[in-house]
Amino acid sequence: MIQIDDKIVSLDVFEKKFVCDVSICKGACCVAGDSGAPLEPDEILAIEEALTSIYCFMPEKSIENVEKNGVAIIDSEGELTTPLNNGKECAFTIFINGIAACAIEKSWEKGTCTLQKPISCHLYPIRLKKHSTFTAVNYDIWDICEPALACGEKEEIEVYKFAKPALIRKYGEDWYNELCIAAEYVSKNDLK
Repeated sequence: MIQIDDKIVSLDVFEKKFVCDVSICKGACCVAGDSGAPLEPDEILAIEEALTSIYCFMPEKSIENVEKNGVAIIDSEGELTTPLNNGKECAFTIFINGIAACAIEKSWEKGTCTLQKPISCHLYPIRLKKHSTFTAVNYDIWDICEPALACGEKEEIEVYKFAKPALIRKYGEDWYNELCIAAEYVSKNDLK
């Protein structure tokens, strides 16, 4: 583990290689799992403010779900998440040519939503876990991402490089630069 400010970064973030390959997985992370996308409180407000424009991209069943349950629910672990359709895909999932995508992101691309997509989705395969004095920055292992591991190996891109835009969005450019310095240190010192 490497500490940068109050963030404790798992060595897997530096060592594992990862690049999403949606041509193979078809965006499975949007449709698999026990809960929707983890949300931060400010994200809920951004989604609510842009809901009409987000609805333009969503199927009727998803709109009905969000109208009934709201944009966020509390899951079985007590976390704020997006609701699921029929216990499966995130209610904000849309399908484009058979590949899962995000209605929130589509609205952002059109300039009608201030939120690009939930930061938890943008950061994936990195998952953040807040503790009382620090935030753990971990690589999340999920079998549906096997194609991403193969693609990452082929392209030789580590998790922290793959997640660069999201990490900068979350923690800023200076923090990401410190992360890169830490990555060099990990690489040179073989800290496994």
